[in-house]
Amino acid sequence: MKTTSNQQTALALNDRITLVSGTAMPPLGLGVFQVEEGDDLIAAVKSAIRLGYRSIDTAAVYGNESGVGQGIREALLETGLRREELFITSKVWNADLGYAETLAAYELSLQKLGLDYLDLYLIHWPVEDKYQSAWKALEELYLAGRVKAIGVSNFQTRHLEKLMQNAEITPMVNQVEFHPFLTQKELLDFTRKHNIVMEAWSPLMQGGLFEEPLLLELASKYGRTVAQIILRWDLQHGVVTIPKSIREARIAENSQVFDFELSPADMERIDGLNRNLRVGPDPDDFDF
Repeated sequence: MKTTSNQQTALALNDRITLVSGTAMPPLGLGVFQVEEGDDLIAAVKSAIRLGYRSIDTAAVYGNESGVGQGIREALLETGLRREELFITSKVWNADLGYAETLAAYELSLQKLGLDYLDLYLIHWPVEDKYQSAWKALEELYLAGRVKAIGVSNFQTRHLEKLMQNAEITPMVNQVEFHPFLTQKELLDFTRKHNIVMEAWSPLMQGGLFEEPLLLELASKYGRTVAQIILRWDLQHGVVTIPKSIREARIAENSQVFDFELSPADMERIDGLNRNLRVGPDPDDFDF
């Protein structure tokens, strides 16, 4: 089953959310933020793909695109999958924002990953007076067929509105910090209105939610882990999610969230945990 960007609740790990570009995006993927190059990274990518993940999310600034690419190549050889069955995301870093700079950064990411194209390319942060020219480069890459979908990361409503004023193409994805302590309801409503798929980074708040009493109560009620409760909450909000782990058991556990459903009342209780609390930088106040 494929779902449109207006109705996004995925029913299985191999389900897809159809972006406005027509590109099919997996509902859950592996994030590799703060995972260094090396055997652990390669093994994590291979484990995820072997376990049924089809989405891997990296970024130029993570410094691990080469290892991600190696993991992808080895996984394809071992599983017999085709490149076209995977969904690979990377992001242009702040220092490379600008029209020509962003085009060059895209080519370098492809080179490091060893890929001919990306499925999704994102502007990593909304650096004022730079993200508009970078967006023109992303539009060019998309219209030329060099990338399947384009979007942004860490954009708040005001950034999206400003970008969309002169954009030919509305961003297809907005990847932001999103978890029960940071529900970003206004932003989620805005993205839904404009058919922008929201994607959660740090969905587990880097482990900071694992002792939250309500989530422990719901984990017991549903016979699940706290992580699974949170990831299921993401999915039922129509939010794509990319939890990070290098442990195969945890990677497997994080994917086992499609065979149960949180009740509407429990969804609301989790929503009520919101504290507008971030573990990452504030997109309205960052200096890098």
